[in-house]
Amino acid sequence: MVKSKLYIALFLVGVTAACGGGETAAPEATIEDAPAAEASSGVAPDLSQAGSISGKVNFEGEAPQMARIRMGAEPSCEDKNEGPVYSQDVVVNDNGTLKNALVWIKGGMDQYSFPTPSEPVVLDQNGCLYTPHVLGVQAGQDIRMLNSDSATHNIHPVPTNNREFNISQSEGQEMTRSFPRTEIAVPVKCNIHPWMKAYIAVVPHPYFSVTADDGTFELNDLPPGDYTIEVWHEKYGAQEQQITVDPDSSQELDFSYSG
Repeated sequence: MVKSKLYIALFLVGVTAACGGGETAAPEATIEDAPAAEASSGVAPDLSQAGSISGKVNFEGEAPQMARIRMGAEPSCEDKNEGPVYSQDVVVNDNGTLKNALVWIKGGMDQYSFPTPSEPVVLDQNGCLYTPHVLGVQAGQDIRMLNSDSATHNIHPVPTNNREFNISQSEGQEMTRSFPRTEIAVPVKCNIHPWMKAYIAVVPHPYFSVTADDGTFELNDLPPGDYTIEVWHEKYGAQEQQITVDPDSSQELDFSYSG
């Protein structure tokens, strides 16, 4: 009888373990155990006759009305923002261009190798908004993630080609993370404040630009060659154009989206 009870007890323990009972949380991934950045066997580009590409991302049609963000649940954040705050899904500038569009060289760089920048880029949480809304970073480059609010945030990137993480941050805290693989682009959310949204574009080289209040972009110090240039926008998707960069040249290239 005693042996039967012992067998039953052991069986129940095994069933509980199989169903997840008593499971301990996995330790948080650290920079040290993250995968290394994408390896490259290319050579450094010869920039002795480098050229450049500049242009703008135009917007045609009537700008869509973005939803208003209500921050009444976080008065400290509401007070930081002057006037009403709206979603940043589509921001059309006063000159008819589009803000927060990423322009990068998608094709034509495979033969080159580029060092990972030692200087980190910064993603801040300020006024219960991510700043910047679209961030470009080179693969493997450090991202300093800050919380400038008195509110607690929960920074939660949801990549498809990199490692996901989900970490709470109190006021003044910061952490450093990186993404080793190309991904255009990694959505970032806050589980506490559902209106908070950003995108991190991970590029395998330094040739990228995010349009600002004038809708312009610049890609400088380009080795001569044939390239595929892509523009990406969170709502309107991606477009491509082909261009040849001649030695010591400066060329213009515009893109256009319609509302």
